[in-house]
Amino acid sequence: MTIWLNAGIIFTLLAIVAILIKWGNVRVVGVTPVRTFTFIAILFTSGLDVGLIMFPLTEFAGYADIKASPEYAFANPLSIEFGYWGFLIWGFYFLTCFYFCVIEPKVKFFEIPWVKFLNNVVIIGTCAFTAYLLLSNLPWYLPELGDGSNVIPEFYLIVLAAICFAVYSSTDIKYVRFLSIATTWLFIALIGFMWADAFLFGDSELSAFTKNIGLIGNYFANINEFVLPLNDYHEFYLFWWFAWSIMIGQFTSRFVGGLKTYQVLGAMLIFPSIPIAIWFSVLYHYHEAGIPTEGIKNFAMVFVGIVFVINSLDSLIRLYTDNLNLTVKRFGKFKYIAMNVVALSLLTLLFKLEFLQIQWVGALVIGLFFICLGFIAYSKLKTVSNIEGSPKANKIDYTKIETIS
Repeated sequence: MTIWLNAGIIFTLLAIVAILIKWGNVRVVGVTPVRTFTFIAILFTSGLDVGLIMFPLTEFAGYADIKASPEYAFANPLSIEFGYWGFLIWGFYFLTCFYFCVIEPKVKFFEIPWVKFLNNVVIIGTCAFTAYLLLSNLPWYLPELGDGSNVIPEFYLIVLAAICFAVYSSTDIKYVRFLSIATTWLFIALIGFMWADAFLFGDSELSAFTKNIGLIGNYFANINEFVLPLNDYHEFYLFWWFAWSIMIGQFTSRFVGGLKTYQVLGAMLIFPSIPIAIWFSVLYHYHEAGIPTEGIKNFAMVFVGIVFVINSLDSLIRLYTDNLNLTVKRFGKFKYIAMNVVALSLLTLLFKLEFLQIQWVGALVIGLFFICLGFIAYSKLKTVSNIEGSPKANKIDYTKIETIS
């Protein structure tokens, strides 16, 4: 599996370089272009899930234990956490976003029936894994409801409610857009609340926060170390990002609003990484200073984590139901909601029983990458060579849409 993962990563990086060389100055326009802030909000909230909120406080100590994990000795725990979530790995999303916006309309690889089937297996499976992550982490973040380690019936009800809310939100694209923007502001509010509690109303010195921000620079000084997996846990993360990459690319490609290719790459690498870096710096201070998070802080993190799950799920549900023509228009709202809630709930339980693994999904995505490359090389090479930009049908009024100049 490691060799397969390494091959996928190397292919992804080479493909990004090839895209920049050939289409770097091409304007990228989706079928439903939106302003840049909205696009970034949709990308950020759809491309991340509950792990961003819930994982760091459980992982810093492990990254600091270089006796048990000497492979982490080259960097501090904060920069390692950032390396697992920020900057370079967002290039996965850029590759698929560009492909689905510019190349797929001409190639139509994902319209081949068996490819469409596998693609939707990936989407549905990853939806269920997202719900499973929420379920498995609730005991740690809500110990007041249980013993801090076991999943109790109340946690199943919370996850079921999140799935139901996400399915309902997916019934109309306007809900998806609104929730993406609202989630972005909610996450910013959470960062502000946690920062203020520690540095304004607590005893912590502001210099500790700025020091943490500086620690993230260690990631960029050692960025080459994060390209290939450091260990099995990093390998899990990278497979996880691959599992998300095709479906996030499909979904976000709809909303690109006229940025040039290199600007899309820059936006995807930089803008999501800024709030991630700030959030992790705040959490790292809580970890280092031993500041407890019980009570309202835990509740706030869990609430935002659940909203992230809802926001991720509604985007993906919208995607696979459109792909499979399992739409509200075809089945009616009640049948649509019931069908998706039952399917995702059952698949979530399969992940809980360890019958499914996210690594398998990521490996399947890498396989689709290579098959797509072979398909293009065999039958669509001339077509791709002649591509000059997004489909002409994707039009926007550049005087009315925000871009990065």
